[in-house]
Amino acid sequence: MRIIAIFCVFFLFGCGPDTSKSGPILSPEDVSLGFFTAIYVDKDIKKAQLYVSDPMKEVISHYHIASSVQRHMLNLSMTNVTLEIEEIDIDFFRKSAQDVTVIVKMHGLKGGSPWIDDRTIRLHKNGIKWQISEILPER
Repeated sequence: MRIIAIFCVFFLFGCGPDTSKSGPILSPEDVSLGFFTAIYVDKDIKKAQLYVSDPMKEVISHYHIASSVQRHMLNLSMTNVTLEIEEIDIDFFRKSAQDVTVIVKMHGLKGGSPWIDDRTIRLHKNGIKWQISEILPER
């Protein structure tokens, strides 16, 4: 009887999603904050490329350094940045949505002066993984 119980326990723990190859499944909020943290805080474009679609990876790699990505892709050079999610257009139907937009609010210094700005990005669900597919132009 104990052997059957132990076998059932091992079977139950083995039935979760396989995160060993692709890492944990990230929400759109996690992907958005991860991308902007990589660009503005860590200043690491290799880390930023983990959160974007293949066409955007090519564009980011073209700029070589995070400050160029800030200047040319996001049109906003800042230092000492803190980030928060301002708004996300996804709700109860999160599991069936394929595209979402997220607004990320940034607090930091621009030219040495305090600055608050936000950027809107579009994410696309590729299988079970969310990826940034577009940085939307400012309104």
